[in-house]
Amino acid sequence: MVESSHTTAAAPLPSGAAAPSTGAPRDHAEPRDDIAARDETAARRADAAVRTRVRIPLRFPDDYAAPADVFTFTGLVDDREHLLLALGDWESALAEPDAPLVRLHSECLTGDVFGSERCDCGPQLRESVERIAGTGGFLLYLRQEGRGIGLYAKLDAYALQDAGLDTYEANRALGRGDDERDYAAAAQMLRALGAERIRLLSNNPDKAEQLERLGIEVAERVPTSVHLSDFNRRYLESKRDRTAHTIDLTAA
Repeated sequence: MVESSHTTAAAPLPSGAAAPSTGAPRDHAEPRDDIAARDETAARRADAAVRTRVRIPLRFPDDYAAPADVFTFTGLVDDREHLLLALGDWESALAEPDAPLVRLHSECLTGDVFGSERCDCGPQLRESVERIAGTGGFLLYLRQEGRGIGLYAKLDAYALQDAGLDTYEANRALGRGDDERDYAAAAQMLRALGAERIRLLSNNPDKAEQLERLGIEVAERVPTSVHLSDFNRRYLESKRDRTAHTIDLTAA
């Protein structure tokens, strides 16, 4: 803590006593902003603990099926009910020299559940489960609908996109950020399972950058396939052009 620079007259010191501090800043004193940033970083890297582990058989509309060990947690920094799905021989994958394959998948009700073609979320979820199950690893299902702005705001943004804005311009018109997702809880979940070095299944460089800052080593970023439809081309182009997503639409 920075000491006050205000000094008052003091009584004579006993013989041999040390002189009091003058209140002048010490060389090793931390500015308050640095202390706050350090405390925030410590909180964001705090340990989470496994709350529940349960086996759930997954089956998709195309009849692809895979069992998942689903984990819930206590102590997540954002207090949200995120899930970690452990797929394939994930325990062996943790012990292998090659890091486990991991997908951070943000909740998308319209795409994941209703099959909306305005985004590529549903097909990415389906692809990710199969690829991770084949090698062993984790799919983190994160409750960050609409890149963190929520379901209703996402639908408001859709209306603005129908009026001509792209996906990022629509967020800004609503007074929101381009992407409000935070992956601190994801890093906590991975550490709780012992996955501090991973291969990240993602086209999004921001996910890798955030995880690295949070102490998770991203040994490799593995792109997903490109899931192009008649309705999501502009959305995918915006992600490619504005936020450097690894998306090659010519190969779709």
